[in-house]
Amino acid sequence: MALLNRPDTMERINTPELAQAFIAEQIQDIKAQVGDKKVLLALSGGVDSSVVAALLIKAIGKQLVCVHVNHGLLRKGEPEQVIKVFKDEMDANLIYVDAVDRFLDKLAGVDDPEEKRHIIGEEFIDVFAEEARKLEGVEFLAQGTIWPDILESEAGIKAHHNAGGLPADIADRFELVEPVRILFKDEVRVVGKELGLPDDMVYRQPFPGPGLGVRCVGAITRDRLEAVRESDAILREEFAKNGLAGKVWQYFTVVPDFKSTGIKDGKRTFEWPCIIRAINTTDVVEVTVEHLDPALMDHLAMRITTEVEGINRVLYDFTPKPPATVEYE
Repeated sequence: MALLNRPDTMERINTPELAQAFIAEQIQDIKAQVGDKKVLLALSGGVDSSVVAALLIKAIGKQLVCVHVNHGLLRKGEPEQVIKVFKDEMDANLIYVDAVDRFLDKLAGVDDPEEKRHIIGEEFIDVFAEEARKLEGVEFLAQGTIWPDILESEAGIKAHHNAGGLPADIADRFELVEPVRILFKDEVRVVGKELGLPDDMVYRQPFPGPGLGVRCVGAITRDRLEAVRESDAILREEFAKNGLAGKVWQYFTVVPDFKSTGIKDGKRTFEWPCIIRAINTTDVVEVTVEHLDPALMDHLAMRITTEVEGINRVLYDFTPKPPATVEYE
């Protein structure tokens, strides 16, 4: 399988046997490309970067240097899972960077969605570049580029293959390693399963680059961000319990920056609402809303208002795309 294109005759990787053949071939190709040099990878914990990490660990072991940046905008338990899976179980050469305060301090008081995205993206690059400058003997940069990224790049929809937007003094040092670039997302998941990654990582639902930053609508505060994180964790737990985790394409909570009155323990409250969004799609151009069982909705409302500090209402978003978009920012 050539890495420069996806042959029209290439068989879809949809079985364990085909995945194993792909893995074996990529291990051989990676070893031939990298030799005894080191490879750097920004490991977010998402599907693509996790599969690339597992594949490279299998191929070159400690020659891979993974950098996991915790910017404080990940879902509950995700940084811990990255450490557990890759450092504890796979014995990866993993650098963990706790940059929570750095990111949240930069985002304080910023309510414009595009400015928030810019700050998050720029700060991530800065943190990653700082870690890269500390390393010696690294000549390769691994990326979780997949085939739809290539197609979007060729169509002018998105820019890809720019070494993650790294500064020139860093990017110019590296040759790219992109072992899953000819795969579609479903194929990446099959490969991830064969590499031994846990199901909740392999089948993780789509997650925006700025993370929970775009679901904490308005200027991000630490308490409201925590309300998003905790309510999202409850939603994911209940979807898993009720057999919806693999059925619904994407589901998450949003906590906007306004408050309303309520009553808790016989006392007046003035707290935020939590909005639940659950949607299905085949192309992301149009999405439909998943209509939940009323009993589940009642249970979610009770759990979230009882267990999440600062929330006194739970709302459900029934709006498809269009006219709405998937995310709120």
